[in-house]
Amino acid sequence: DDEQVVTEIRARCFIPTLITTTPWEGFHFVGHEIRITEATDCYGAVVWPSALVLCYFLETNAKQYNMTDKNVIEIGAGTGLVSIVASLLGAHVTATDLPELLGNLQYNISHNTKMKSKHLPQVKELSWGVALDKNFPRSRSNFDYILAADVVYAHPFLEELLVTFDHLCKETTVILWVMKFRLEKENKFVDRFKELFDLEEISSFPSLDIKLYKAMKKSRRSA
Repeated sequence: DDEQVVTEIRARCFIPTLITTTPWEGFHFVGHEIRITEATDCYGAVVWPSALVLCYFLETNAKQYNMTDKNVIEIGAGTGLVSIVASLLGAHVTATDLPELLGNLQYNISHNTKMKSKHLPQVKELSWGVALDKNFPRSRSNFDYILAADVVYAHPFLEELLVTFDHLCKETTVILWVMKFRLEKENKFVDRFKELFDLEEISSFPSLDIKLYKAMKKSRRSA
């Protein structure tokens, strides 16, 4: 039920009872209290509802989508909340975003996974469509999962995003992608995405205008 699950997801958030010099927001996932430092002057450094939906999904479906010892990359990691949850679930995580976001991303990941995660997460720069062969060579990029939360919005880099998805994917890679639908661009991107990937809608949250997808690269024969 949409409303019940959304209520449960929102209940995972909490606000500090005391005012501190560094503003942060709190979350409860995987039996841990996660403190996230945000930057309200930047879209990429804010925790959006799509990230909460993906974190909740990873935790509540840990048996079906087992993260333990899996190679996981998050694109558009932002504050790092999704990467932190995947790491706490036992994954080898690579959290990626634009260079100007890496400082805050590294801070959040380090402070929330140190001495808690089985594998130390990595933080790497990834500008969609740029130097992919150099920074993420196909021969060494063996990812079991690609995680993405709210990476599609009103920006001019949707084609580069599609190229990045395609580059990082092996035939066995599973994409878990959560998207909030705001504009017609989102629908057009989904249509383009379906040209390269088999897309399955796993969950829908109408009250949030959010959908959760699972995707895998189409085989050459079907493509």
